[in-house]
Amino acid sequence: MKVSSQNPLLILGGGLIGLSLAHALALKGKKVEVLSRNRNEAAGFVAAGMLAPHAEGLQGKILELGQQSLNLIPNWVKQIETSSGMSCGLRQCGVLVPFTSEHQLNEYPTACFGKKLNRSDLEKETPGIAEHWKSGLLFEQDGQIDNRRQLMRALEKACVELGVKFQEGVRVLKLVHNGSYLEGINIQSAEGEELYIKSRQAIICSGAWSNQLLKDLTIYPVKGQMMSIQGPRNSLKRIIFGPGTYLVPREDGLIVIGATSEPEAGFREGLTPFGQRQLKAGIHNLIPIANSWPTMERWWGFRPCTPDEKPIIGAHSLEGVWIATGHYRNGVLLAAITAHLLSKCICKEKLDDYENDLLLSFTFNRFAEKLIMTHQY
Repeated sequence: MKVSSQNPLLILGGGLIGLSLAHALALKGKKVEVLSRNRNEAAGFVAAGMLAPHAEGLQGKILELGQQSLNLIPNWVKQIETSSGMSCGLRQCGVLVPFTSEHQLNEYPTACFGKKLNRSDLEKETPGIAEHWKSGLLFEQDGQIDNRRQLMRALEKACVELGVKFQEGVRVLKLVHNGSYLEGINIQSAEGEELYIKSRQAIICSGAWSNQLLKDLTIYPVKGQMMSIQGPRNSLKRIIFGPGTYLVPREDGLIVIGATSEPEAGFREGLTPFGQRQLKAGIHNLIPIANSWPTMERWWGFRPCTPDEKPIIGAHSLEGVWIATGHYRNGVLLAAITAHLLSKCICKEKLDDYENDLLLSFTFNRFAEKLIMTHQY
């Protein structure tokens, strides 16, 4: 087995979270290497790119985390665009959440952050919206980023420009440690060669596959199917966030439709007729005329989910190992704050009291008691 003596900071996973951390750490002068099995299967390539903590009705600490990330995103994007020379497709287009009654609107967890709309307002904001929607909330502070076509590619180039190294098609065989701290990683390259990489620091950000690297990570996949349709230019100016379905319009008229939620599917790949019918029904429920617009693409992906549907961000019990995974539906929204907080921790920069308090809600060990109880039976 060949041995590498370079001792880089290893990022295990080349998706959006991994690339965001690689970029942040490279900006701070770290020698970073990204190991990835297949970056194209990462959730960052298949998500819709909504930046919508308010429209999604998040609550508690996950809402705070989302709000903090939303505030960071403009400068975060500017850094990526400066490093890469490419646009990331950021748009503060606003998100509209429709309701069938005033009572539903008033009960929405984040109603206080939105602008109330009546039926007449809905029709002005979204011509063609289905008749059963009587009111709505407009969250003008929320928006989107074109992650699938722009952000991911810009991040890849930004990382390369900053000297980040990539190994694609890599299978991580084993984390090598002495029981208390990380010593290195055994991998198999795309060419089938086994290699030992000496490293005292690694970040697990392998999305839905993170549990395959560390068995004590309570991560499981939730499959989602999506599609895109081509609407007339400016046919939809806001994101429409309905129950079970959302429509995300890009500047060129492409509209991303998502997403099914299939926890029972595990890692079963492929589209299903049931899932595709579900998406078409969701479009009809929101804007019936949009079902006549041509379909452009259909795809699927796997969201990384934890038992409480919140991410794991911070140190693992094994010294030198860090965790950034489990972002579930909000990986695009939370990439900026995850990179900000974890890169500060890794570089031993002082976090302020609010940042420390925020991270406490997303630690790895919050599931420890449940794991102990599980192992007793």
